[in-house]
Amino acid sequence: MRKFINRPQDFVTQSLEGMAAAHAGRIVVHLNPTFVRRADAPVKGKVALISGGGSGHEPMHAGFVGPGMLDAACPGQVFTSPTPDQMLEATRAVNGGAGVLNIVKNYSGDVMNFEMAAELAHAEGIRIANILIDDDAAVKDSLYTQGRRGTGTTVLAEKICGAAAERGYALDQVAALCRRVNLGGRSMGVALSSCTVPAKGSPTFALSENEMEFGIGIHGEAGRQRMDLRTADEIAEMLATSILDDPAYSRLTREWDAARGTWSEVELVSQPFQKGDALLAFVNGMGGTPLAELYVLYRKLDEVCSKRGYTIRRNLIGSFMTSLEMQGASITLLRLDSETIDLWDAPVHTPGLRWGA
Repeated sequence: MRKFINRPQDFVTQSLEGMAAAHAGRIVVHLNPTFVRRADAPVKGKVALISGGGSGHEPMHAGFVGPGMLDAACPGQVFTSPTPDQMLEATRAVNGGAGVLNIVKNYSGDVMNFEMAAELAHAEGIRIANILIDDDAAVKDSLYTQGRRGTGTTVLAEKICGAAAERGYALDQVAALCRRVNLGGRSMGVALSSCTVPAKGSPTFALSENEMEFGIGIHGEAGRQRMDLRTADEIAEMLATSILDDPAYSRLTREWDAARGTWSEVELVSQPFQKGDALLAFVNGMGGTPLAELYVLYRKLDEVCSKRGYTIRRNLIGSFMTSLEMQGASITLLRLDSETIDLWDAPVHTPGLRWGA
């Protein structure tokens, strides 16, 4: 294992301490329990957004704390869910009186712990809502989830909903928007190499020089198929086609009713993409992929979408949701409308994403 670390057990803490030093005055890092909040939190009268998950996916989530995105992030150990006490302390720290929205990736540990935190916050009189992101088109169920995994749409939801909260949307409005973004986004990823978790010290899985794993998760979970390595154009077309041809699907999900303080089961239906849709195209690196290679993938993605009658109105290209040093990429396509385009364009000022501010 060749990494810039001191001791594996100190890796997450020291990384957060470095982030705090680099962005002093913009974010504040709390330890024991660990969470990151924007420096001006709580913002009175504003819905607060919180997300979180295992570390190793930087800049997500801590790198997206700041005006226009998250009010707080709860980082767990590498690829390990944060705990309810982290989430509850973050909720207390950023609640400005208008309620709190938790954006939760659909991984069993994240779901369970954010549910516990929501119940504890409600017991303290804090209005709170949990919305799941489950956009991965690769698999129906996986080792870590019941249902689809939460992947690239998480970043887009944090940006769009963060802008809405900044503009004064009420909690139920931000929650409905987050639900709509999730239902309009789908993702697919591919790995050319594994990653190495510091505490383990060896690769999560092994690929030969002429193999790739198609449909991987952000923790290196197995995908749809291990296959021979293809060209960049072939990979981009495979990823795009898998997303664009993904059929409608429905599922039941548990959502926390902020007004009643109870869980309810909600049936959600995600419609497939239709010709003429305006799209946001997100080409994401998994940590070890050069930006130049991501542009090669985007070149083909743009061509595929155009030929099939879709218009890419906005794009995001870079490594924003990584898997440590994995060489790989994912594509996320999100259906846009005038409201979400406007919110996407709104100013954002975080360590990991910044424009117009």
